[in-house]
Amino acid sequence: MLDDLRKAIIAATQQFLTRGFCLITICLALAACLSANVVAQTAVQETDKPNILWLVVEDMSPILPDYGDNTVQTPNISRLVKEGVKFTNVYSPSGVCAPSRAALAMGMYPSSFGANHMRTSSNTAETGLPKYEAVPPANAKMLSEYLRLHGYYTTNNYKTDYQFNAPKTAWHENGVYAHWRNRPSEQPFFSVFNFTTTHESGLFEPYGVREIEKRHYFADDVARIAKLPQHHSVKSTESTTPIHIAKDLEFDIPPYLPDTPLVRRDLWKMYNNLVETDRQIGAILQQLIDDDLLDKTIIFFYADHGGPLPRQKRLIYDSGLKVPLVVRYPQAKYAGSTDDKLVSFVDFPPTTLALAGAKVPEHMQGKSFVDRHYSRQYIHAAADRFDGFTDVIRAVKDKRFKYIRYYRPQQGYYLPVAYREKIPTMQELLRLKDKLTPYQAQWFREQKPNEELFDTLHDPHELHNVIDSPQYQTRLKDLRQEMDTWLLEIGDNPLLAERELIKQLWAGAAEQPITEKPTMKVQNGFISFSSATKGASLAYQVIRNHHQPASWSIYQQPLALADLAGAKLKVVAHRIGYQESATLTFVTHQALVNGSF
Repeated sequence: MLDDLRKAIIAATQQFLTRGFCLITICLALAACLSANVVAQTAVQETDKPNILWLVVEDMSPILPDYGDNTVQTPNISRLVKEGVKFTNVYSPSGVCAPSRAALAMGMYPSSFGANHMRTSSNTAETGLPKYEAVPPANAKMLSEYLRLHGYYTTNNYKTDYQFNAPKTAWHENGVYAHWRNRPSEQPFFSVFNFTTTHESGLFEPYGVREIEKRHYFADDVARIAKLPQHHSVKSTESTTPIHIAKDLEFDIPPYLPDTPLVRRDLWKMYNNLVETDRQIGAILQQLIDDDLLDKTIIFFYADHGGPLPRQKRLIYDSGLKVPLVVRYPQAKYAGSTDDKLVSFVDFPPTTLALAGAKVPEHMQGKSFVDRHYSRQYIHAAADRFDGFTDVIRAVKDKRFKYIRYYRPQQGYYLPVAYREKIPTMQELLRLKDKLTPYQAQWFREQKPNEELFDTLHDPHELHNVIDSPQYQTRLKDLRQEMDTWLLEIGDNPLLAERELIKQLWAGAAEQPITEKPTMKVQNGFISFSSATKGASLAYQVIRNHHQPASWSIYQQPLALADLAGAKLKVVAHRIGYQESATLTFVTHQALVNGSF
């Protein structure tokens, strides 16, 4: 199977190279130098496990004062920067949320396990494809499940969007009420709070049509949160939307966008949404302070990919991939530090596990960036289907140069994604299509070159393709080789049609596989459970007096019958990417009588 995969990828590479390029020898180049890392020794050495908090905003490039953009002030994020470590070279492997979040959940590149198309479970009418889920290796679990197994209370509030349905074993809590305050006293927690206000839909007109989410202001106040409008459920107006900045605010407009009143209004909305998000982040931080947990918690602040505007989101230019990342440690250790190492989203799960003192599983393709030996020479990215429109693009970047390979050069850059065309700036670009400057018109070229090379040090907006420049040919050769090596390492065949990908994920079956229902065995006063599906996680609930627990427990070892007398048990199995199994339900006296079930 591995040989067949290698042959397919090599064939795809050769097909690309025969368009006029020299054959590149594929080899693996490993960096051996040590990284000068101000946080290298932060991984857990003491007995106590730190709490870990992820603050995740949507659709945001590093448009922050601490990253050089002083358009608006973000005092709460700036406090994290002042008291933490600011990372300046952090990249998503995709310019859109679902593939990026798949990488954050699994520590794997999306195109290595079928998570690269946006989305796997929608746009079936346009594509003619069935709904499906990404399928990682059989024994691979989500980051949050590994942390649960390591003793953490895990919560997600509340966006998932992983390209697969999270197993019941992934989170203690997942939803609008999820909060560390619901955990048993003194249990360490891993809590994720997602902030949606900066999402591209926040630019739609009329401004405020997407209700600003307010739940973060109310912590664990279930009664108040229950009265709030849910995500996307209530249409609002601009008059009811919080306004934090002046309507005549001045700001720089990227050279790839026209300077018109309509575009300026979209940028104003983008910055206003950022300030609102900063206030929501401040509310969560205050809850941490109120609970006397600020200096017992490692805080990550970052965005799920680059900015919300056209030629940002969905693209694999830096405008779509580069994000801010700030890590604050207890007692503000390393306060005010800046770290310029390259970091990929696939590094976040290994890093989080290292900080928790947990073992990093072999399936994860990233590395802990708090390890003293951490070294990353390149980041990688991919772009494939977006809603009903497909392209095939791969990118590799070192700190200065980005190499992009187009597998459909006969196809233009711009894809008419209907959701994006709700943004007024996108409508403006289309209206002015014949009047745009050369930089603004680049995106609408009807064909692409086979390759692009950008010097992002001198060309941060990636407008000047230097692929033919003599002085960069050695660097180009290295980046081409790195691209080929990476594709082989992760098993990414860019020329594989999505329909064929689905067949591979389903192991040739016509429908999505279903996890086998758990079976039970009783022996020596203990009940054990298993599923015939390799790698499936098992979750169970013990129901007494008709009281059903709020969360599911992870089955790890046989349960003592003496502790379960008269209780009702529910057990399910779930391998990621498969459908969840049917539920095994029984009352414990049945097991005592029958001995098996």
